[in-house]
Amino acid sequence: MRILIVGAGAIGGYFGGRLLEAGRDVTFLVRSGRAEELDRNGLIVRSPLGNILYPSPPHVMAPMLDRTFDLILLSCKAYDLDAAMDSFAAAVGPETLILPLLNGMAHLDRLSERFSPDNVLGGQCLISLDRDASGAILHLNDTNQLSFGELSGALTPRILKVAEALTGAGFDANLSQQIVQEMWEKWCFIATAAGITGSMRASIGDVIASNGEALVLDLLAECARVAEGAGHALRNEVRQRFQSMLTSKGSKMTASMLRDIERGAPVEVEHVIGDMIGRRSGAHEPANGRLSALDFVYLNLKSYETRRLREQG
Repeated sequence: MRILIVGAGAIGGYFGGRLLEAGRDVTFLVRSGRAEELDRNGLIVRSPLGNILYPSPPHVMAPMLDRTFDLILLSCKAYDLDAAMDSFAAAVGPETLILPLLNGMAHLDRLSERFSPDNVLGGQCLISLDRDASGAILHLNDTNQLSFGELSGALTPRILKVAEALTGAGFDANLSQQIVQEMWEKWCFIATAAGITGSMRASIGDVIASNGEALVLDLLAECARVAEGAGHALRNEVRQRFQSMLTSKGSKMTASMLRDIERGAPVEVEHVIGDMIGRRSGAHEPANGRLSALDFVYLNLKSYETRRLREQG
């Protein structure tokens, strides 16, 4: 199976590196700056589950794409999706499968509109990653799960081929028959974790120590109501696990959104928080113009983004 990894950033570089080490046919689609880094330093991953140093991994830039691929692994930020789709469009044929690992749900519709619904799979990953100034990828925990599946939940021959390509490559490859449900659940978790740690500029443990538990639980509950209204209510055991993680005393957990804020980078406020608000039913709108937990974190993060753009001129 010919696999194209769009970008060699934290997520794409990590899973692409694992696939390369396992002998899979992988090519990275990168921009010129990242191509120079890969040629100079190779692909570097520092992980508690085993480091990777892969000299000059196979890579290509968009103008040089001259063939289609069987599987495209997409892990860009949501605000870069349009540019990403432009960059890999030449690699998409009628049989190409696109496996997106973006947060939220809106990207599924956008990919289906740009290409075909038949090209699009569901997917998500559970892993904490960052990059240092040299371009090395840093694995920050000991979890590295990648879940994928047909949006219909069917066990088709093509999804079984994807499973065969991804299994045994140094990460937990999980073929799911309820991937849309799992994507909604992750969205609720990410919206809560990013909303809280990003707007408070603090870890979960620091927020809890400051008597912020009620805000955390209100935000999770509001996200859960949105998911339920969309037909994907959080499963009881999942919600209990989220509540435990998000209210743990002394937790050092932060979302990648907070790290983006600390370095003055763009954040996915519209895609993670704004879209959640947009899907809120009228019955769950806050009364008398009051701000709900979702509204509060959206206002905080949107204000950061507005200031960032203003200061950039």
